[in-house]
Amino acid sequence: MQFKLGIVMDPIESIKTYKDSSFAMLLAAQKRGWPLYYMQQSDIYMVGATAMAHAQRLEVTDNPENWYSTQAIEDIELASLNAILMRKDPPFDIEYITSTYILEMAEREGSLIVNKPASLRDANEKMFITHFPQCCTPMMVTSNSSLVRQFISEQKDVIVKPLDGMGGESIFRLTPNDPNISVILETITQHGQKTIMAQRFIPEITAGDKRILLINGEPVPYALARIPAQGETRGNIAAGGSGVGIELTERDHWICDQVGPSLREKGIFFAGIDVIGDYLTEINITSPTCIRELDKQFNLDIAGQLMDCIEQQAKH
Repeated sequence: MQFKLGIVMDPIESIKTYKDSSFAMLLAAQKRGWPLYYMQQSDIYMVGATAMAHAQRLEVTDNPENWYSTQAIEDIELASLNAILMRKDPPFDIEYITSTYILEMAEREGSLIVNKPASLRDANEKMFITHFPQCCTPMMVTSNSSLVRQFISEQKDVIVKPLDGMGGESIFRLTPNDPNISVILETITQHGQKTIMAQRFIPEITAGDKRILLINGEPVPYALARIPAQGETRGNIAAGGSGVGIELTERDHWICDQVGPSLREKGIFFAGIDVIGDYLTEINITSPTCIRELDKQFNLDIAGQLMDCIEQQAKH
């Protein structure tokens, strides 16, 4: 019987194929002869206790001008799929959470969900690093601006960011004498109504914000160091950074050794951890990227490795 793979993602017509990791996964699955089923978040639903979807059979081609074709929409039970990739980008809002509940029902009925729905809810991409303080710089999580000010006064140079952003969105660097400190904290905390994270600034960002990909807790041996643009603090590619492939350091491997077992335990089969200098700064599990860039620079097949892992885990 053929292995059937579903994917929940953003509109496929809008992706940039040369850097889209979901697209790399689809190519790798199709290479194995697996039928592909494409869904957006609004396409999955429940009837009673049965997880369903308006799904389309999908074919992909590594052609930047014409990269996909779909067939007519069909109603399917999600449990008819051997595995489902949850690759919807944030925001991590109530719609996203609801989707994890639906996917969890499919999981109970036998589908392997990558990544595990409960872990998508529990392991917030910013907060999850607090499980590994030995890997991190001093940090604080609060909605209280006075506490953040005190933290900035102690640490001297600090990054503040929301807990639900991506791509470098709403990240600010603050020092005690910054004239805009009040308005920035008011804005980012929404006058004390929204919890944020503050972390001591890591000067090694000039050498890149390293994205390290892990498959079932094991790291790919190369990272993509995202170098900030001139005059920019953020290394995110979405914020204008440039990606340079580098080999993992001994410290990088140590951090992966700290994080990897927890990823396996939580059913997080594909993760992208961010490391600046010697420090872990984020653990991305919703829709980590950088597969295509690393594949191209080092002649790897990261998505192929992931598909091997998925096939093996789905048989358990």
